Amino acid sequence: MVQTRGLDVKEIKSLMSGLEKAGTPQITIDILEQLKKDVVPTEKLLRETKLGIAVNKLRSHSEKKISELVKSMIKKWKDEVTAQKASSHAQSSTPSVTTANNKSPPVAVPSFTPPPDVTASKPKVQRPPNGAPRDVKTDGVKTDIYDDRVRNSCVTVTYNALASDSDAHSDTIFQCSKDIERVVFQNEKGATPAYRTKMRSLYLNLKDAKNPNLRYRVVSGEISAERLYRMSPQEMASEDLKNEIKRLEEKNLFNAQGAKEQRAVTDRFTCGKCKQKKVSYYQMQTRSADEPLTTFCTCENCGNRWKFS
Repeated sequence: MVQTRGLDVKEIKSLMSGLEKAGTPQITIDILEQLKKDVVPTEKLLRETKLGIAVNKLRSHSEKKISELVKSMIKKWKDEVTAQKASSHAQSSTPSVTTANNKSPPVAVPSFTPPPDVTASKPKVQRPPNGAPRDVKTDGVKTDIYDDRVRNSCVTVTYNALASDSDAHSDTIFQCSKDIERVVFQNEKGATPAYRTKMRSLYLNLKDAKNPNLRYRVVSGEISAERLYRMSPQEMASEDLKNEIKRLEEKNLFNAQGAKEQRAVTDRFTCGKCKQKKVSYYQMQTRSADEPLTTFCTCENCGNRWKFS
């Protein structure tokens, strides 16, 4: 059973829906604070509800308080899930002692230090000083895995882009980087000019400081290397850029509509098809300047169209 403080899965999904529809930053903050307070994250819960993914979409929100709240929530949930895994491993590794009465007496459990395989999913990342981004040098990662210098260079820059603001283990990021390079190499039939162009395009999108959500989704495995390869630049764009593109499209649509001919409705003309007199029209100069304007008519009743000069 999913453990929550007063919230079941249905209620959590309801809050997630409210998060998507929130009309103001304050409503978003209120929902996030409730989620942070009332949800006890478990691996099962996060997988079932996709709560982490929904919340992380707001990581690059223009409202600083929202982005900082999201970062603290993600870190808190990751730490708690890691602690649960460590505790579960400790309990399963504790030997049981039985007596003649077939009862287990109290056993003193020694202090537990998780083995490497338990902490691999969420180690404590040693970040570079002065808030500098992580890269292959700070993480001590060796990317000379091929005889081809170009391929090794592509793995390196991909790692640097993914690791810059990530809390993931270097092994996880390195594997993602190798997978991305391998998929591009295979699909572009080698280290061709098309391969270099594609790797450069992916790198520029992944390193975008305003698009942490893309990096997170790739490193977390939500976006596979194969899917990333096939995504368009528009699909990889940050939420801010997507909103800006949408705003420009709406503006262009409005301008295009505004540029259309201004129509007037009159009863001066009679539709030859339905004989109604509700006709809209506009005039344009379609011939030489000394010729009369051409009048274009549309019947508002049946849609019939005609023109005359």
